Amino acid sequence: MSEGKQHAVIQLCMEKLADLNGSPVRLLNTLLVGGGCINNALSIHTSVGDYFLKWNATAPGDLFLKEAEGLEEMRTYDNLFLHIPKVIWSREVNQFPGLLLMEYLPPAIITDGYDERLGRGIARLHRKTAYSYGFYHSNYCGTTQQDNTWTKSWPEFYAQRRIGALVEQIVTVRGMTISEQKIYEKLVDKMTQLLAHSTIPSLIHGDLWSGNYMYSSYGPALIDPACYYADREMELGMMKLFGGFSPVVWNAYQEEFPLPVGWQERIQLYQLYHLLNHYLLFGGSYGLQSLEIAKMYQ
Repeated sequence: MSEGKQHAVIQLCMEKLADLNGSPVRLLNTLLVGGGCINNALSIHTSVGDYFLKWNATAPGDLFLKEAEGLEEMRTYDNLFLHIPKVIWSREVNQFPGLLLMEYLPPAIITDGYDERLGRGIARLHRKTAYSYGFYHSNYCGTTQQDNTWTKSWPEFYAQRRIGALVEQIVTVRGMTISEQKIYEKLVDKMTQLLAHSTIPSLIHGDLWSGNYMYSSYGPALIDPACYYADREMELGMMKLFGGFSPVVWNAYQEEFPLPVGWQERIQLYQLYHLLNHYLLFGGSYGLQSLEIAKMYQ
């Protein structure tokens, strides 16, 4: 984004902070930080506190509104081990860049015990439950819209609103042979059998890889959610897909909320959603990886 537009976004946030504060707010300095592969990001240091700002002019219009609502949902659960950043303001993408302004999380200097707290914190997050699978509205994993229509059956939700929905988009955007489509159709039809274990709708972060947690001075923190209520094993699939979680994290999770027998056999089936989403967004070898997993569960 141009320097002029960046200045305009910052100015908009300063005006909002002044409005919330009830008096003028002075900007002390800003610093560019990593915003992932999608957004622009800054830390903003002001006379009334420090904030984290990210913005995007080309993202889906309600991307930041939905992310903010996910953060707020995670904050509703009293979690002694995790810190979820407080949302200050979110704004949709229209004539001006959409944005999300949050509290700034200073990096931790000492992280002793943080791995255990992270594992226990994720487990406690998963203890927050609902009556059905889904969420209060659609949201996004990356820039891919997730249909979170409430559904009583977890196999149905995963088959139709995750795998089936992604395959349909991939067929349109990247193309897929008839034989490949039939492999996924067979997998979708078999999902009730594959996911026959007992589940409850647990609140999950939804996109929990190493880039979406940080060790802050307030403790382990979760950021950039794609929240919904799911079989909690769905979270673990993403956590294992790209690594970044130590054995201490996994052991602490198991101590806090033991997993059922057979969860490891289902991990790759749950990773399939994220691999398909990466293929939709980025292309490359993710398509072949996805197909190999789909064949495994035939």
